[in-house]
Amino acid sequence: MQKYSVVLFDLDGTLTDSAPGILNSVRYACRKMQLPEPAPETLRRFLGPPLLDSFRNLVGLSPEESQQAVAAFREYFPTKGLFENEVYPGVETMLRELKAAGKTVVLATSKPEEYARRILEHFALAQYFDAICGATLDERRTDKAEVIAYALQTAHITDTADTVMVGDREHDVKGAAKNGLPCIGALYGYGSREELSAAGAAAIADTVEMLQTILL
Repeated sequence: MQKYSVVLFDLDGTLTDSAPGILNSVRYACRKMQLPEPAPETLRRFLGPPLLDSFRNLVGLSPEESQQAVAAFREYFPTKGLFENEVYPGVETMLRELKAAGKTVVLATSKPEEYARRILEHFALAQYFDAICGATLDERRTDKAEVIAYALQTAHITDTADTVMVGDREHDVKGAAKNGLPCIGALYGYGSREELSAAGAAAIADTVEMLQTILL
């Protein structure tokens, strides 16, 4: 099995179960815009993709309305939704073991970088990361491929032969592929085995413990 010296991690659905805070923020945004609350199965599809895309594709909003919805989402999320969140069991142990083994560990998330940093600091996980990289609040960088490219640049990774991405949705797998990286699917997150396999995941980890075994 390939041994990796650099590991890029997604955040939501990979390191933390952030669903409650994200979905409560979506509900708040819909109320603010006087929209009906999306059905539960539609709400779950907000977990992973960039927000702007989700409001446009899942709720049917125009580009301008989607911007307004994202602004409303961000009224709730930074003060409440950010911390309606918990670290998956075993994640801190995995990160600690990766660092002990000399791995370079980088966060590459479509969540705004400012929020991602606050979450990792809140859960005392920031100490394990060589770089924390995310989207911009002004929506200039939200596409997962762009975020991964930015993370590689920020962490000064030029030789990616032993670099891997870890994420739970097809966006992680496809974004990694656009940067020439394999991606390990975190099945314990928000995506399905079918979604991850169809996107081309190099391997799929059912649990955090399995993921740790693959990475080490």
